[in-house]
Amino acid sequence: MEVGQKVKVRRIRDRVPSDIVSKIKQNPVGTVSEYKMVDGSGIGVVVTFDRGFSTWFFEDELEPA
Repeated sequence: MEVGQKVKVRRIRDRVPSDIVSKIKQNPVGTVSEYKMVDGSGIGVVVTFDRGFSTWFFEDELEPA
């Protein structure tokens, strides 16, 4: 995953609030905007969606769009 790349959410783990999940289900495609350190050793990906919100995902939750 690279910054600026379009990605599609293929699954969502339970850490995402339900209101955000419903927005993502309406349009699961967004753009990678940055990287995020998670749990001390992993790297997450922050995705910004056209509807003006963003959240982070593990790479295995995303696929290229």
